[in-house]
Amino acid sequence: MSSKSDLLSSRNGPTSRRRFLTNAAGLGGALVTTHALPDTLADVPTREPGADLSGHSERSQYVKIARIPEAGPGMRNVDPSDAINSKAPLGQLMGTLTPSDLHYERSHSGVPDIDPARHRLLLHGMTRDQLVLTVDELKAMPSLSRTVFIECTGNGWENWKAADENLTVQNTHGLVSTNEWTGVPLKFLIDLVGKDPKSTWMLAEGGDAAAVARSIPLTDEIMEEAFVAYGQNGEPLRPAHGFPIRLVMPGFEGNLNIKWLRRLEFGDQPWMTRWETARYTQLLADGKARQFQLRMETNSVITSPSGMMKITPGYNRITGLAWSGLGKIGRVEISTDGAQSWRPAQLNEPLLPRAQSRFQMDWVWDGKPTKIVSRSTDVKGNIQPDRKTLIAAMGTNALFHYNAQQTWSIDAAGRVRNVLA
Repeated sequence: MSSKSDLLSSRNGPTSRRRFLTNAAGLGGALVTTHALPDTLADVPTREPGADLSGHSERSQYVKIARIPEAGPGMRNVDPSDAINSKAPLGQLMGTLTPSDLHYERSHSGVPDIDPARHRLLLHGMTRDQLVLTVDELKAMPSLSRTVFIECTGNGWENWKAADENLTVQNTHGLVSTNEWTGVPLKFLIDLVGKDPKSTWMLAEGGDAAAVARSIPLTDEIMEEAFVAYGQNGEPLRPAHGFPIRLVMPGFEGNLNIKWLRRLEFGDQPWMTRWETARYTQLLADGKARQFQLRMETNSVITSPSGMMKITPGYNRITGLAWSGLGKIGRVEISTDGAQSWRPAQLNEPLLPRAQSRFQMDWVWDGKPTKIVSRSTDVKGNIQPDRKTLIAAMGTNALFHYNAQQTWSIDAAGRVRNVLA
């Protein structure tokens, strides 16, 4: 196999464009060239004068990337004032981190404008001490930074009952994002107030008008991993994501990661708020409702090629994202023949627990209609189910926790569309 240097030069001098393309193809796709490869330096754009420095950097005018508002399953392209969600553009993102301004958004009564100097966090209930902390006091405490995903329980709800073929991966999976969060460990705060050993639950309440509040079981894992965050990707939280403080619960339902956090109450039983009785419950096939399905399951999706994209025969690179609320991703497999056979994908480092992982694989498409699909397995052996298995277990009355394998169909013209299997 030729080395990279062999591709760029030879004993007879600089390689020709045709030889470069030939040698690159010989690498089995390890190097990919474009049709716009210049033959001489004269074809390379000239240097241009730059703009003045500014207070913050903007995206290039040539980059068009944005979230899309949604009012519910199948309710897309709505007026932002009617939206309840705003989905992250997974098909256009690179790596694993989501830019703060593109992190998906879910709110129940809009985004409050909170003055951090006036905001307070109350810690009370079954505790030795009752404390009211300022944001500055929280920032002065021991901190940690963790890169973890947050996922809305409704992510994937577009495909519960049927498949609209005109969906992008932003439509189907845009309610998950990964950021680096910085804040105070929950365990530190628990030790600070002296939680009663008999207290096995915690109520987290937000400062928005909807007063979103969730009961959280105080398992050893949760007390070790949860934290109150004030930082997001190296800066203060964005208002849409909880400024000035929010709860971060790695691997758990997005609605447990309470934004605009104002109160943590400790008790010995769940509070049974409307958010865990009427709202975030799972209606099963037998008519019963499941409560406290808190952990987000193993999941993955191919982001390119994906819905509404178009490819051409020959070399293509398949890439996507995998994540699990139960730990690190251990393996991702890809099928390019409709789940008839599977090949292992390459996982990009770093592989972090409860964070999204980027995967990729070389593929030479023969131009025939086919289907592509990914499935992930975490290090604890939890495998992402196919749709048939998930529906057999949950039925189609459910709305949350849809983590079935995502299938994209490709027709003879190279058009990529959303299908159920």
